[in-house]
Amino acid sequence: MGASFVPITIFTVLWGVVGIVCPIFAPKGPNRGIIQVVLMLTAATCWLFWLCAYMAQMNPLIGPRLDNETLIWIAHTWGNPYYNGTK
Repeated sequence: MGASFVPITIFTVLWGVVGIVCPIFAPKGPNRGIIQVVLMLTAATCWLFWLCAYMAQMNPLIGPRLDNETLIWIAHTWGNPYYNGTK
């Protein structure tokens, strides 16, 4: 299972819009610069967090814990001749 092109593109475009397009429409006033920086930083950090969470699912560090009986059943069901210590 690898990275799919579609979700990476969709979320990159989404957070790109938030970080690049939305600051253009920030209301004029004394805090406009702060609002623009907040929008850009929010987009960058949310995109980075999403990317890390998405990539962590590709190669999980912790796998499922299965009982020996479950493993034997899976081996038998999938046609593995080596289950329960016998051929």
